[in-house]
Amino acid sequence: MTPAALTGRDTAHLTQVGDHWLNHHVVADFAMLREAAENAGFSLSIASSFRDFDRQCLIWNSKFDGRRPILDDAGTVIDPSLLTDSEKIHAILRWSALPGASRHHWGTDVDVYAKNLLPKETGLKLEPWEYDDGHQAAFSLWLDSNIERFGFFRPYQKDLGGVAREPWHISHKATSFPYLQALTPDLLSHVLSESAVLGNATIVSELDSIYSRYISNICEY
Repeated sequence: MTPAALTGRDTAHLTQVGDHWLNHHVVADFAMLREAAENAGFSLSIASSFRDFDRQCLIWNSKFDGRRPILDDAGTVIDPSLLTDSEKIHAILRWSALPGASRHHWGTDVDVYAKNLLPKETGLKLEPWEYDDGHQAAFSLWLDSNIERFGFFRPYQKDLGGVAREPWHISHKATSFPYLQALTPDLLSHVLSESAVLGNATIVSELDSIYSRYISNICEY
């Protein structure tokens, strides 16, 4: 893996699957997971897969400068003018990955849902209630019992005080773990220092704590 692949600035490690892109090493296991889901009555669909650095930067910057809302843990919009840069960074990191550090850069991580369970004229929100006791609940229970045998796990299955809980987010364990180990704070610091990521000076100054709280702090099983 190259530094560019680790930080979302390269696509050589990816294979196109329909309208989405997955890591070469994930494609076969994901196909088997999808087939098993179909056999169980769930039309497993991808809401989000590979996301490059520029796309993640756009999401980040639009939250940092107020074009998109920043939410608190209760889903309430936070007034960004009341936050310091450091507070704003941590508020964004609860729900959006740092550009260069998104697991979606690797093509190993996918946001999934059962399309056939989505009510008509209802858009997927990717909010925990949908998977806890909403329309995706049965599919979520099936994932709990089945993704491990196809090599996947949920890195944000529980809220560990970093990234908020994301029951829709699955990751290919054998492929993603080496990427995470290779994505060091030093590499991120170098990429961020040369980027247009808003707040990057503050991010770099706090990168060690950001890394340990929001990047390496995952549910491993």
